[in-house]
Amino acid sequence: MKKFESFAFWKAGTGIAALLVLLAVLIAATVIVGNLRLRADLTEENLYTLSPGTKTVLRGLDRPVTLKLFFSASLPQMPMYLKTYARQVQDLLAEYEVAAGGRLVVETYDPRPDSDEEEWARRYGVAGQSVDMFGPPLYFGLVAVSGKAEAAVPALDPRADDMLEYTVTRLIHRVTHPEKPRIGVLSGLPVLGSQTPPFAMPGQPPPPSQPRWLAFRDIGEDYELVPIETDATAVDPALDAVVVIHPPELSGELAYALDQYVLGGGHLLVFLDPLCLAELETSGPAANPYQMPEGRSSLDPLLDAWGIPFDSGSVVADLRAASRIRAGENRVEESPVWLSLTAAGHINREDVLTAKLESLMLPFAGAFRDETSDRLTVTPLVTSSSSAGLVDARLARMGGQAVMRDFQSGGLPLNLALRVTGTFPTAFPDGKPGAADEDAGTAASTGSVAAAAMDGLNEGEGAVILVGDVDLLYDRFCVEELNFFGATAFQPLNDNLAFFANALEQMAGSTALIGIRSRGRTARPFDRVLELEEKARREWQAREEDLTRKLNDTRARLRELQTQKDESQRFILSKQQREAIERFKEEELQIQRRLKDVRKNLRRDIERLGIRVKMINIALVPVLVALGGVLYGMYRKRKVG
Repeated sequence: MKKFESFAFWKAGTGIAALLVLLAVLIAATVIVGNLRLRADLTEENLYTLSPGTKTVLRGLDRPVTLKLFFSASLPQMPMYLKTYARQVQDLLAEYEVAAGGRLVVETYDPRPDSDEEEWARRYGVAGQSVDMFGPPLYFGLVAVSGKAEAAVPALDPRADDMLEYTVTRLIHRVTHPEKPRIGVLSGLPVLGSQTPPFAMPGQPPPPSQPRWLAFRDIGEDYELVPIETDATAVDPALDAVVVIHPPELSGELAYALDQYVLGGGHLLVFLDPLCLAELETSGPAANPYQMPEGRSSLDPLLDAWGIPFDSGSVVADLRAASRIRAGENRVEESPVWLSLTAAGHINREDVLTAKLESLMLPFAGAFRDETSDRLTVTPLVTSSSSAGLVDARLARMGGQAVMRDFQSGGLPLNLALRVTGTFPTAFPDGKPGAADEDAGTAASTGSVAAAAMDGLNEGEGAVILVGDVDLLYDRFCVEELNFFGATAFQPLNDNLAFFANALEQMAGSTALIGIRSRGRTARPFDRVLELEEKARREWQAREEDLTRKLNDTRARLRELQTQKDESQRFILSKQQREAIERFKEEELQIQRRLKDVRKNLRRDIERLGIRVKMINIALVPVLVALGGVLYGMYRKRKVG
């Protein structure tokens, strides 16, 4: 009996020891696997995979960086969608920490009311927003610190989640490169904002102050913007790049200065426009929309010399890129001069500057012709379709219908934006304008008038990006203003600002930032439902247009019948009129019935789709799991037997 008890005790002790060993193995395996960070990104748009540009920035870190995420996780009033988005942000920051290989640390803080964390958040510039009138403020921002350099995103908005990776990487780049490239800005528009002058002309109200365009507010955090006045006579050759936005008619001295800047190795980014809506809207009541050349800009002396002429009097019309806009009398029409360009066929997907862009909006854009020599390399960045053509800018103002009446396609794509590199010839082979006249008195005696005028460069290596539209940078055409817990936020309507930022970064900043794509959205819409709604909308619109056409035809017929009456029958409906009215009423009732059928069928298709999805989620998946378990059990039983 003692032997049996001893054996039982030994067996129990062995089992407990085995369980303890198994527990230790599981803990060790969990620690090892957790440190290995073995994960697979199975999302369709690789939401948790860092872009090559981000990895390049992280590999190039030469100093430690700390990312501080301030999020009021313990706040009871915190909305659930923000808690979900905060987890997504934390997951992405964890990927940054792993990819940086120890050079980046992520810290998370919960700034409770009156805590040290709340004081730090305020000191770093993270904005606290009140959820309700009497509740504590909500904090959800990100701070990057590297040495003495600090940068912050005051509020992370889930509506801009597709730009999250770019925002975080740019934050890191900003604190690791505190020195800002110097960008010259030459413009005939108040892109850098304007202030109300202290003194106004007698009898005239002073012009109102205008805020800086959002495109320049955004880049102002990464670049030092140096204004270049339109009456300047020189350009600082030490500038990293020069941006020219809708230039007025330049003086000979300023055009020569830009010419020499490019020939000296400078980088030039030019935005021209045959019809600039931003100028017409910001010029105030004095602007006359029917008088040319308002709204037009060009850089003819330089472009003609380089072999890239720009027709400043013609607008690109593209039937395949037409946009639906609201015209006069509250009508909605398809306008071929408001270009909605997509990645399919319009945007160069093989160039790093435009590879990640998906959509651009260019209202009333112009086109460049390529007549360059073999010493220059021209890379189209944005083009129209082969169904595009040029129309007169004055005709384009009259609306889409006026354009369509006389439109003729050229049959070839037109260059809306392009990059030119190589050896540029000077536009001033005789030297600086006026230099020969100034030096004629002193040089005539020695016969060196020509030599005196030829002090500048005749050719040189440079880089130029040309864009045939200015309005793509105007706030109204690129962003939507939103209110986020009392703070103003901006959501991109398209990739216009990303295109501008990429162009600047290629000219004067970090090319690694260009390679950072806009992340896919975590919100996954029901594409099939949207397709059904779009199909029904198109059918509905066609029926409405048919109804409107028949209404106009009937009214014209009634007017025609009315003119056939004499004065004594003026207030009496003829038999033909009564029959026409009855026919129209019957047609109207039939079309309304068909419209009801369209809406009814739409609801039926959506309900059927919803039932199928519910059946798959609620019934099919559990059935498959249960079936798999039964089959596995049968297999085990057969194997044991």
